[in-house]
Amino acid sequence: MLDFVKKSLGIATLLAFSLSAAKPAAADIFYFVAEDGTSHFSDQASDSRYRLFLHDQRKPPDPSVAKIFHRGTSDAKRHLDREILAAAQANRIDVALLHSVIEVESGYNPKAISPKGALGLMQLMPDTARRYSVTDPLDVTQNLQGGARLLRDLLDRFSGDKKLALAAYNAGIGTVMAHGRRVPPYPETTRYVPAVLQRYEQLRNGAQTLAD
Repeated sequence: MLDFVKKSLGIATLLAFSLSAAKPAAADIFYFVAEDGTSHFSDQASDSRYRLFLHDQRKPPDPSVAKIFHRGTSDAKRHLDREILAAAQANRIDVALLHSVIEVESGYNPKAISPKGALGLMQLMPDTARRYSVTDPLDVTQNLQGGARLLRDLLDRFSGDKKLALAAYNAGIGTVMAHGRRVPPYPETTRYVPAVLQRYEQLRNGAQTLAD
């Protein structure tokens, strides 16, 4: 689950630097992951597949930003939204938070497999999948329910602290505890947590109706 974030954030950082060097105007960064696994970044959402990845803090909040989050109207995509909503409701998780984790983890690719063996939408490691009775990590429903249960357990463990729960989702609960209940100073984790939280705030501030 770390590999997608590390690669994407690295590319996004380089793009942000080049954009800022090329023009002083504020610019958001948009991205999508193609079917072949390649990541595409731009300062304009010129394709319906693009979603906001990084928001330029110099720009005032734009209520229309959340519209980019909607990934289309096909039955398959609406079905995925419904599955995510069901997993969020069943595990008492803010659906915007669950969407944010999925987006950063896998880019909504239910068949995603990382080089380290993390699987599916929520990039479950095999041991984690077994712990949560997920027999097929590439099955959308099983993966979402297993990942949502894990996230719920982590939120409960850290008394609702999203930052620590996300750090534990990324680096493991033992690692967070070993660092005094703080976000461990690993580059991947210190990039992952803000990326998820930033996307979460964008979705919340944009008042996106995920149940539509």
